[in-house]
Amino acid sequence: MDVRASLADQTLAIGLGANLGDPLATLVGLRPLLEQRLEALLGAGCCRWSPLFRTAPVGGPPGQPVYLNAALVADLPEGAHGCPDPLALLKELLALERRFGRLRRERWGPRHLDLDLLWCGPQRLSLRELELPHPRLLERAFVLAPLVAIDPQLQVPGAAGPVADRLAALPPEAVQPPPEPLPGREDWPEGEGL
Repeated sequence: MDVRASLADQTLAIGLGANLGDPLATLVGLRPLLEQRLEALLGAGCCRWSPLFRTAPVGGPPGQPVYLNAALVADLPEGAHGCPDPLALLKELLALERRFGRLRRERWGPRHLDLDLLWCGPQRLSLRELELPHPRLLERAFVLAPLVAIDPQLQVPGAAGPVADRLAALPPEAVQPPPEPLPGREDWPEGEGL
């Protein structure tokens, strides 16, 4: 088994995005809340964050504002209780979305906050409310670019090849315009030196 693939099985990943209101304030405000919830669930110091990226909307109605996107990868604790219940985690993510004003009106429409559980350890799910790994994460530059920034060699559980190779293999129309990493800042330090 590939070492990177097995390491990915020991993590969970969440994609973050926003394009309504003040997306920067939303993601900066969300960060400590999400980190607190994950650390309570998984243990202290578990989160690795990507830089923020400015990205073009994909799908949905025309004329949407640009998005700010990011990702986090959290290490799962070892042992029998390493993987949290993905449906319980999804419930937590949806509660955070509502807290920041998310209303679900149309598929892929503009939103104040979008939190996607990308994978949760090696778990595979195919339910109406949740599919793991996320069924479209390997097709989307706005998801792959933040994951590459965290670890270019990271592999999505059950998928072949590192995320950097998956991003490079996307068709040109899927990465136009390419995700633009933003410089680090005091309240989101990742991104310095990009």
